[in-house]
Amino acid sequence: MSVTTVAADQTICAPLPVLGRNVTVPLVTGGEVTYAALDYAASAPALQRVWDDVAAYAPYYGSVHRGAGYLSQLSTDLFENARKTVADFLGCREGDQVVFTRSTTDSLNLLAAALPADCQVFVFETEHHASLLPWRDARVTYLNAPRTHQQAVQTLERALADRTASNEEGHGPALVCVTGASNVTGELWPVRELAAVAHAHGARIVLDAAQLAPHHAVSVADLDVDWVAFSGHKLYAPFGSGVLAGRADWLTAAEPYLAGGGASRKVTRREDGGVDVEWHENAARHEAGSPNVIGAYSIASACKALTEAGFDTLVAREQYLIEKVKSGLADVPEVRILSLFGDDAPRVGVISFVVEGWNSSHFAAALSAEYGIGVRDGLFCAHPLVRTLLGSDPQTQGECGAPEAAPGEKSLNAIRVSFGAGTPDEHVERFVNAVRELVSDGAKWRYRTEDGRCVPAV
Repeated sequence: MSVTTVAADQTICAPLPVLGRNVTVPLVTGGEVTYAALDYAASAPALQRVWDDVAAYAPYYGSVHRGAGYLSQLSTDLFENARKTVADFLGCREGDQVVFTRSTTDSLNLLAAALPADCQVFVFETEHHASLLPWRDARVTYLNAPRTHQQAVQTLERALADRTASNEEGHGPALVCVTGASNVTGELWPVRELAAVAHAHGARIVLDAAQLAPHHAVSVADLDVDWVAFSGHKLYAPFGSGVLAGRADWLTAAEPYLAGGGASRKVTRREDGGVDVEWHENAARHEAGSPNVIGAYSIASACKALTEAGFDTLVAREQYLIEKVKSGLADVPEVRILSLFGDDAPRVGVISFVVEGWNSSHFAAALSAEYGIGVRDGLFCAHPLVRTLLGSDPQTQGECGAPEAAPGEKSLNAIRVSFGAGTPDEHVERFVNAVRELVSDGAKWRYRTEDGRCVPAV
């Protein structure tokens, strides 16, 4: 692997090659510039390795688990080998299942559909909507946003202890859902400690690793979580696939997530005119329909690429970029970085902030139109958390995208910059310089609101 010297005693690996690294975009002020993709937390660009692997397989694409022909056999082997690669990447235990889904959201909705009767779910209000909302048909206890790792552990401890104490005759199953890294602040959560508390009280725990898995090694066994969910499109494999991996018992006992071919092992007509179905007991039970073999293969390719690059090396380089951004923003007094656990809390390459005197949608639009920098603005599909961080009324209405607010108007939203293994130094340096210039000199162009987005005025 190539390296770049950044200090006398430190070397950092070069960014991994990704698609789009040479794409140029027009500037509203004239000319073009190489696009700086700094919205990895929404969807990371595809690794060149992933793209190449998919392109090499594409001519051999065939139906999975369906055909006797050579291409079908090859595709089936590739699909099942991808499952094994993902299991190894996640450090799964013997007996754990790896189910291929569409995304993290789909994975957690699948688990929600598999909850045993009378299961109680505990979830912090700080979660992304993908892990906050699927449990609405269960008995849900929403936990207040903690301000330290210790407070997070104590909050869950009290909630689970109260659950036990309130039911003298015993209690049914329980599930804790927690993120590994916040999609708003990038801050890491004390997953191992929360898992220990959950298990001490007879509860299970599912880890939303959508933002964690692309940045840090994730081991189901080491973290002692029961399930982990993540998306391919955040793991440099944007081909419409996701993963739910972990314990098999609840998944095997549940009705199939989707009814159809692939999930069924045997279907027979009854004398009364109905049908009897015998469902698969392995991962296929929840993978009805023709599997997304390209999506699964792309995730496996990304898992291999990240493993071969080495997470220790990737984390070191990302920390270097994080410090570049944080120190650059610290030099601009008008900028406030959003944080639950404090400025020094460990995080992945996700940083959200607000700028005094600026509507965040206006600021993000200027970064794009005048500097060729793509960031995210809004509430990031984590409305309760962003409202808490901005000190607003928890009941305030909001949308995932930019709010209906003109440039300069006060509104409930923030700006998020995010990056990862494919981000060049120049992108974060251009971003920091752009923030300084916009704050000191203002935008060079006029902007207006169109269809809920702030856009350059023509």
